Amino acid sequence: MRLFIAEKHEVGQAIANTLGGARKGEGFYTCGDDVVTWCAGHMLELCPPEDYDEANKQWNLESLPIINIPWKYRVIQGRGKQFRVITNLIKQADEIVNAGDTDAEGQLLVDEILDYCNNRKPVKRILINDNNEKLIRRALDNLRDNQDFYGLYQSALARAVGDQLYGFNMTRLYTLKGREKGYDGVLSVGRVQTPILGLVVARDRLIAAHSKAYYYTVRGEFQSGDLTFPAVFCPPADAPLDEKGRMETAEYADAVVAACKGQPTDILSVDTQDKHEAAPLPYDLLELQVDASRKFGIKADKTLKITQELRERKLITYNRSDCRYLNDENHQDAPDVLATVAENAPMFAPFIEQANPALKSRAFNNANVTAHHAIIPTQGKGDIDKLTEQQRNIYLLICRAYIAQFWPLKESKVTTVELEVTGHRFRAKNTQVVSPGWSQLYKNDKDNQEIESEEGEDSTAVDLKALSPGAEALCQDCTAEKKETKPPKPYTEATLLKDLKRVAKYVSDPEIAKLLRDKDKDKKGESGGIGTPATRDSFIVKLKDRGFITEKGKYLVSTQLGQDFYDILPHTATAPDMTALWHQQQKDIEAGNIELQQFLDGLVASVSNEVSEVKTKGLNIKVEGHDCPTCKKSLLRKRKGEFGTFWSCRSYPDCQASFPDKGGKPDFTPKPKTTAGEATDHSCPECDAGKLVKRSGKSKKTKKPYTWYGCDQFPTCKARFFEKDGKPDIETTTA
Repeated sequence: MRLFIAEKHEVGQAIANTLGGARKGEGFYTCGDDVVTWCAGHMLELCPPEDYDEANKQWNLESLPIINIPWKYRVIQGRGKQFRVITNLIKQADEIVNAGDTDAEGQLLVDEILDYCNNRKPVKRILINDNNEKLIRRALDNLRDNQDFYGLYQSALARAVGDQLYGFNMTRLYTLKGREKGYDGVLSVGRVQTPILGLVVARDRLIAAHSKAYYYTVRGEFQSGDLTFPAVFCPPADAPLDEKGRMETAEYADAVVAACKGQPTDILSVDTQDKHEAAPLPYDLLELQVDASRKFGIKADKTLKITQELRERKLITYNRSDCRYLNDENHQDAPDVLATVAENAPMFAPFIEQANPALKSRAFNNANVTAHHAIIPTQGKGDIDKLTEQQRNIYLLICRAYIAQFWPLKESKVTTVELEVTGHRFRAKNTQVVSPGWSQLYKNDKDNQEIESEEGEDSTAVDLKALSPGAEALCQDCTAEKKETKPPKPYTEATLLKDLKRVAKYVSDPEIAKLLRDKDKDKKGESGGIGTPATRDSFIVKLKDRGFITEKGKYLVSTQLGQDFYDILPHTATAPDMTALWHQQQKDIEAGNIELQQFLDGLVASVSNEVSEVKTKGLNIKVEGHDCPTCKKSLLRKRKGEFGTFWSCRSYPDCQASFPDKGGKPDFTPKPKTTAGEATDHSCPECDAGKLVKRSGKSKKTKKPYTWYGCDQFPTCKARFFEKDGKPDIETTTA
């Protein structure tokens, strides 16, 4: 028996359909002498520290560093049933085929199962990045020895084991040392999470440090024949310029104005070029998250959830893709996919009627497809009126990007005119759209940087093609304008996600920046990024949950805690350098130049040094907070409960004060006395500030009604008393 182990059910189903004669079993398909089973992503996870030693369940400094090498696995909760199917089939198989995705993670999640099962049977490797039957059949004819990918497996294993070892040691270390300073939250540290915090802190401090500065522009109004048009002065290299090439002094700008105003002008050149713009590529997950946030205010983690729901409805392809390109085989399906979209989303029908399925946009490029192709609509039919508003919006975005691939290019004529006035150069530019092509699908899409033309200040609406070199011209007017430099804007979720694809541009060390870019050299659209499209949103959520960053309107900004924590961490934790250095070592592991154990030995030494240093020096972290107005002894802490965020005393249970959250701060406004229940003259013996209110309740267990008394200052005071002889029984509290 030959056993195929796919990464997910839909891939297993596609393999079974291609093999032919598939009969469905419990967690597998039988196809003659072949059996196809599947994982649900990772089936195994690395064991937490307490699985090695029960004492590790309690966090304490004496146990650090915890070095769980050799490491152990356990089956992920909820996946035991399918895992048992896989392991039983491995025992029965004569030969096994690793059908994980074609990336490092796909190699890892099947190979780790085989190692866990101590498999000694021969293993082949099939490389599939599309569920198209033709591609699968071709891949079946080109099986390779799985041993050829042993280095890839080891490199992925290095990342997984390294992330866990680094993460739980550093998180426990900083959290425990933080508690010594009075901070009782979790100070989590991670290879990707913490550099994201570093980006936000750095942006906020750049904004805070911005001081007003001014620069100057000069604009002239020119006339040649019957044509009047504006042009912008182009300062020479020897002018007083700032780092962005802008004029720094009013004196220089005024001198240009005085020299040019009213003077004859030479038209040096008139150059008209045809410009052809291709449609935006179809979406990968990150670009979809960016657009969903920009257009509809949908959070990145919510977009991931919605795409999973659409995928389960069979309306879109694989949703966690980091690729924006498509296979040639996808092009063959275009007529059927377009017809399905027209039926599912009738508002697109007029655009689909004008689409040409024979057109082959730049998106169709086998060489640029990675483990998965771009996210596109499928031939699955569904009534979009039955979708939620957010599901519908996401689906329509995906459909629009796909339809645009079958529309003509946007065609324009760009005319650039160079002028000279008394030795001073000016430039004018005009763009005339000849054929809008695909841009008709995007005409109402505002603030979409991907489709905006980069024409600059020298752009004019005046058609300049009628001008000719050497023609007479006059600088009728010339003015200087003073402008203020602007600080960068705070991050939004969309702009932060964008920057996570190109973190290398913020790295000052050229060698580290190069390593980051080299990491992504085979990924179109990534240039020295950290994290993956499927995980970046989760890190942002975690930073918010930890209180390191917060939302102010549409912006993401660092909190005081986030900035203080950033300041006490070593540069290796807050910069993306670790990702770059790890990647280089992972590539060496993949190539067989170093062993996995060498990488781990170096990491253990680094973690041990950091643990020793922080244990000795401690943390210089400030714990700022709000004094508890009830006990006057402790600070309040922000918490999340069943009904949302609230603040409670750190001295709980000795002090049970709590306050609702208002704009990220505790709301100390006294609550109006409740009208619910029957007011009494009994003073509250707990707080001495409120009156007890008589109320009725029903026992959850017996369902019998009963009477009780609560303080009208709830939730500031949570005192509750049963009734006894028609009065509150103040000797017995229900709290």
